[in-house]
Amino acid sequence: MAPSSTTQVLLSPAELSYLHSSLALSPPIRPDGRSSTQFRPLVAESDILPGANGSARVCFPDGTEAIVGVKAEVEKSRWRPSEEHGVHLGTSGGDLEMDNDDEEEEVSGKSAGKGVGENSWAEISIEIPGFRDDDALPVFLAAMLTEALLACGELKDRLYINRGFHWKLYIDILLLSQPLSYPLPLLSLTTHLALLSARLPKLKSELDEDPLFDDDWDASAYLYPRDSAGKRLYRPPVTLLVMAVGGNIIFDPTTEELAVAEAVLAVSVGDSTSSPKAPSAPSNLRLLSIRTIDPPSRLTPPGVANSMNTATGGSAPTSSQDAVAEREGMEQQGVWNPPRGGMRRKLVGKMIKTVVEEGGVAEEVLDGLAAVES
Repeated sequence: MAPSSTTQVLLSPAELSYLHSSLALSPPIRPDGRSSTQFRPLVAESDILPGANGSARVCFPDGTEAIVGVKAEVEKSRWRPSEEHGVHLGTSGGDLEMDNDDEEEEVSGKSAGKGVGENSWAEISIEIPGFRDDDALPVFLAAMLTEALLACGELKDRLYINRGFHWKLYIDILLLSQPLSYPLPLLSLTTHLALLSARLPKLKSELDEDPLFDDDWDASAYLYPRDSAGKRLYRPPVTLLVMAVGGNIIFDPTTEELAVAEAVLAVSVGDSTSSPKAPSAPSNLRLLSIRTIDPPSRLTPPGVANSMNTATGGSAPTSSQDAVAEREGMEQQGVWNPPRGGMRRKLVGKMIKTVVEEGGVAEEVLDGLAAVES
């Protein structure tokens, strides 16, 4: 379970109860007036860092801003024995060659297919003001973004050059301000735009020669290529933050909304195939990963019912254990009680369906990001 944001929410139990009741209505009434599937407005631009292969900047209305830079470097491949024909990758310490001549055509054909990339060829690092690199929040955020990025498979294969060399992709994410809300959606959207703008130099060498690239940047190719019509063959994944209150599914929650969440999920989706989707075809999005987020609502102070308040004629519990036991069996309207326990499977399925279904939220988000001009 990923950690919740450390931002403290200064809301009283009465305010938490009112907010929870508003979000549980049908349709829910959110503090900022958005619908349940509506995202906060944002300012986005890509290709902003001249020294990077790709970059992007996204800013939310609350002032939270993130910058992502993508840098690609040529790296020698590790020595790795082939499962069928011995060695078909180079070594990092020499020029050992153990390939048979009749393997040349087979391995060259494999390089254009799937399964030639490795997870270690892409690396994500996150810097958040006020946090160490090994703190729980940056580590879990990087793990969630890396998991979704590598689950697609297409990116790893695009980093393959030949049997001796590959591209090493460094994705550096910088949050420019203290996170005023859970930063996962902001970092995911910014990373998505940076990868869309990323380019790799055109390869001039052939087969297993030492890589030689074209100096003309206009001849470079997108990391996520386009077809002849200019449409992306496949897109980077996105990770969305989804929460549930009552029977309502709410996207892109604010810090105040997370303070009353009954369940929170980080859902990562991406394209299911490498072929472009026809206008009349159903959604080709697929689920890549799911992570549960520990909602900060579990740490909020509970309300005091009249039956437990001596000022209103009630009887106060004699111990803290009695107070907890009495609150657990109480469902009084207007009294805030922090959620306990896990998530129902039916609720998880409903949240996932809302994300990946045709015309769902993920498809709308991806189409909106595609409209951001470099």
